[in-house]
Amino acid sequence: MISWEAKTKLDKRINNRIVLILVILTGLLIILFVADLCAGPVKIPVRDIFSMLLTGNSENQIWATIFFDFRIPKAVTAVMAGAALSVAGLQMQTIFRNPLAGPYVLGISAGASLGVALLVMGFSSYLTSQSVNYFGNWAQIIAACMGAGLVLFLILAVSARVQDIMTILILGILFGSATSAIVSIIQYFSHQSMLKAFVVWSMGSLGNLSAQQLNILIPCIITGLFFSFIFSKILNALLLGETYARSLGVNIKFARIMLFISTSILAGSIMAFCGPIGFVGIAVPHIVRILMKCANHYWLIPGSMITGAIMLLVSDIVSILPGFDAMLPVNSVTALLGIPVVIWIILQNKKITSISQ
Repeated sequence: MISWEAKTKLDKRINNRIVLILVILTGLLIILFVADLCAGPVKIPVRDIFSMLLTGNSENQIWATIFFDFRIPKAVTAVMAGAALSVAGLQMQTIFRNPLAGPYVLGISAGASLGVALLVMGFSSYLTSQSVNYFGNWAQIIAACMGAGLVLFLILAVSARVQDIMTILILGILFGSATSAIVSIIQYFSHQSMLKAFVVWSMGSLGNLSAQQLNILIPCIITGLFFSFIFSKILNALLLGETYARSLGVNIKFARIMLFISTSILAGSIMAFCGPIGFVGIAVPHIVRILMKCANHYWLIPGSMITGAIMLLVSDIVSILPGFDAMLPVNSVTALLGIPVVIWIILQNKKITSISQ
């Protein structure tokens, strides 16, 4: 048996290695954040970028408007979206003990789409788009969170009766398909202007948020991440199974409900303002586990936040077509980046550390 002193030294060595990885990832995040601020159809010199970051103003008013009104909100949104979706996926994979669980696969994104569809198109026969917008940004984010929460709690109700994880995953996909079918019916009967607004939203975008919307989005994401950090110990217990978690005094039903609420806030708020962004929640937690080689959520949560932000910043940079004024839908780019990771997981058929324990 390994001695206590040797175990302490080993743990310290592992923690030092993980801290080093987090520092490197943070440095990469800062570099990509600045690169995202520099990317765009209008070329702004790097010297002026740093000048505006440090002083808050620029001699060129056009550059200042582009930088402060468009590029900074877009880059901040990418960081928030990547962190939120990655942590939401990490929580779902831990709760269901399934490496393919995530907001997109389990139908949470479809549920959020249903909430937004009901808000945007559900009353199109009676109200104009200006009338719907009167309810403000909170109505959109509440609708998306309620839609995501509806699907999550349906999965929760099923998981209380069905023990087989794969069956729960399949039922989650079916719930997502059912909500997508309802959205299609609503689209069929909706007003043309409302339909166009919803279709544009469904393509996913990081650049449509205003400062006022960010003031709503950021507190929501911080709240969801706060719940995630609080329940890190419970997530670690759930890795060893619900029976073991109960033996430690964990209230399984309460833990599930709170984690589902956290996931609904994280996924629903991003879906409300950015549209459906897929495969980030599935791919990033696996990448982090491979990098850190640990199953402790005290490390996995910050690692997923940083890595998810990096992935969304890279996706945003790739989505900007050089020499063109148009941009690719960010949902398409994240799919192209995330799908190879998912395929690799399936083909390798490896047990990820936190799932196997």
